[in-house]
Amino acid sequence: MALISKKKLIYPIGTGLRRYLIKYGREVDIPIHYHELLRYSNSVALYDSKDQDTLWETVFYDQSDWEEIHHNVKKIYALLKAGGDMSVMEHLYIDRIDLCIYGNTQPFRVRIVNRINDNFDYFYIKRADASRVYGLELEDLLSPNRISYLVHKDTLIEEHIAGIPGDKFMRQHMDDPNLNPIRLAKEFVKFNERCFVRLLGDMHSSNFVVDVTPDFEETHYRIRAIDFDQQSYEGKKSIYLPQYFKENNTLIRLGMDIITPESMRQYQREERALIATRFRSSHKEIEDILHTMERDQIAPPEHVESLRADLAKHYKNDGFLKCQNMGGILRMSLELLL
Repeated sequence: MALISKKKLIYPIGTGLRRYLIKYGREVDIPIHYHELLRYSNSVALYDSKDQDTLWETVFYDQSDWEEIHHNVKKIYALLKAGGDMSVMEHLYIDRIDLCIYGNTQPFRVRIVNRINDNFDYFYIKRADASRVYGLELEDLLSPNRISYLVHKDTLIEEHIAGIPGDKFMRQHMDDPNLNPIRLAKEFVKFNERCFVRLLGDMHSSNFVVDVTPDFEETHYRIRAIDFDQQSYEGKKSIYLPQYFKENNTLIRLGMDIITPESMRQYQREERALIATRFRSSHKEIEDILHTMERDQIAPPEHVESLRADLAKHYKNDGFLKCQNMGGILRMSLELLL
């Protein structure tokens, strides 16, 4: 069983990572920052449609701040979604701003609505943590999913990743008559492999969503990470393998029941080949981000020592023991694909 015993340390964005973000257009001047949203005057607990506490709070601002904050938050949405084209703001309004009171970085979630058709979207305003920024960038480069985010100084803006939360999916959708258990189990194996290869940790059921796409014959599944705080941070190999989290037991048991060891190894090889293809197609960007990580501290030294020993044993490759930091360990993990 994977277990995280201590709260993760927050690492600021260093000079090297800042240069990378500027080079690739991720650093953008924004009109309002995280700390300015902390000026709320009141808050109320947010409940879902079944009157269950979501552990988010809807925050309210004084009238003197309200219009300015909402106008600037809409500008951020235009930067994130439309490259700064402010004409998209004309029919938008801010319906709600929520604060997550239990998260590591206590993010704000903004619900923005089109008043013409009542269509809505979400995005997040967070404290910028270097681990999370590395995780987002590696997700964009190495996973099947593109992801949009922006950074300015100590503020991080993230798009919302749509899907059914993993814990909710396991509670409410496993008995769906249209469920395709083989495809779902296969996707969990591939997701497990993606996380392990690129060292994204803490992928228990609350930290990923299941994107369900009905096709004309079958239903397709894509499991997507939504929390990137634990990119290359923990020192235990098991933290980077979703198969070791008890919260994922429903999907784990499904795979054990219907996937043979031979099929599992085939799916793992397929996913590693796909990651290798993405590595080659984005080689310059990946080389730049690895070079930056190798000169950055994003984990305690004892975590580096523990993880390199675990991976050296797992891969039977003593090359890991020469790695001096998490960036070096990640480079070694990715180079094994090639």
